[in-house]
Amino acid sequence: MIKSWLVICIVAGFVAFGLLRLNTPEGNRWFNRQRRPEWLTFEGLIPVIWMVVFVCGGWSAYNTWESAPINNPPWGLMALYLLLEAAIMLYTPSMFWFRSLRVGTIVGASGWILGVILAVLVFPISSTAMILLLPYLLWSPIGTYVTWVMEGLN
Repeated sequence: MIKSWLVICIVAGFVAFGLLRLNTPEGNRWFNRQRRPEWLTFEGLIPVIWMVVFVCGGWSAYNTWESAPINNPPWGLMALYLLLEAAIMLYTPSMFWFRSLRVGTIVGASGWILGVILAVLVFPISSTAMILLLPYLLWSPIGTYVTWVMEGLN
């Protein structure tokens, strides 16, 4: 039987790399021309922050799967983890397609709401899985706020 952590990693990897392909060089150039707030001094750390968020998210999904009763696999929660990952991964391409920071703000806020719902639903199964969602729940509002501020600057 295939291990749950391997299935989670493979599915998450396919979703991430598939949705990353939706980014365009033109969109990247557009985004790089946008003004940023002067206080945004941590932009270089953003890829590291997202790496931590994704590792914790995958670990949370694994913990949820392994903590669920064996006769009742958490398919609905796994679908919600997948939906959350899709929302996160669609943040950048959606801004690129529409050339709109407002779209990014909406997608970012929607992802955070999905994350809160997931955390609430996961908590009864595994408090550890819920705690592992905290990096996303803390970071997402910051990223969404930065995008919202950028909208005002541009």
